[in-house]
Amino acid sequence: MVQLSAGQYSLVFNMLSFAVASMLGAFAFFVMAQNLVGLKYRASMIVSSLVVLIAGYHYYRIMGSWQEAYTLSNGVYMPSGKPFNDAYRYVDWMLTVPLLLVELVLVLNLAKGKTGPMLVKLVIAAMLMIGLGYPGEISSDFGTRNLWGVLSTIPFLYILWVLWTQLGSATEVAAPSIKSLFINTRYLLIATWGFYPIAYAIATWGGPASGSAMVALQVGYSIADVLAKALYGVMIFAIAHEKSRLDGSLPALKDA
Repeated sequence: MVQLSAGQYSLVFNMLSFAVASMLGAFAFFVMAQNLVGLKYRASMIVSSLVVLIAGYHYYRIMGSWQEAYTLSNGVYMPSGKPFNDAYRYVDWMLTVPLLLVELVLVLNLAKGKTGPMLVKLVIAAMLMIGLGYPGEISSDFGTRNLWGVLSTIPFLYILWVLWTQLGSATEVAAPSIKSLFINTRYLLIATWGFYPIAYAIATWGGPASGSAMVALQVGYSIADVLAKALYGVMIFAIAHEKSRLDGSLPALKDA
């Protein structure tokens, strides 16, 4: 841990608090949204609820660990001697990243026999991506951090390639209203997932003992998680709702 100014400490704390609020607010929305989509799309909303609930819990723990890791002294935040447990973030990713992949594949409603094999490959790649990234995350050595970062990028790029091509294929055969949602989800996927290696790289090049690098990493990861989980879930809901409207499975239409 390194010394931080009051502004640096508060920026990280406030971003962690924002992440907690965003995840729990999204959880409430996704639970209620299950009744606003057709029956065959509700599984994707259940998965969306699980993703943000798990993330909200872990962000609450990260925020608590951040508070315990620092103490205010003469207007500056000094390490308290208690370690900051950033491993909560990797535990969260181990659980939520595979669920995010399940969430998207379910709403794509792929041909029978294609969903299972694709999910197996994506989940294995996700576990490799996170598992390979963690040794670099906790290392203070520049070379070690870069090595594990590069290795983690290989399955990361594979996942992006699969999702990009699948969304592209789904876009080609979708109705116009669905097509625009798929295109937006595609860009959101690249923007949010692409933010993680950027935040990792900023911290790497900033140096492990740099307060600015630590702040950039924590703030960057928090923003990326909110976009990749809460906002991404809203996009999944929009796709599920529009598909339900087009196939006549909206609850309101069935009750009419």
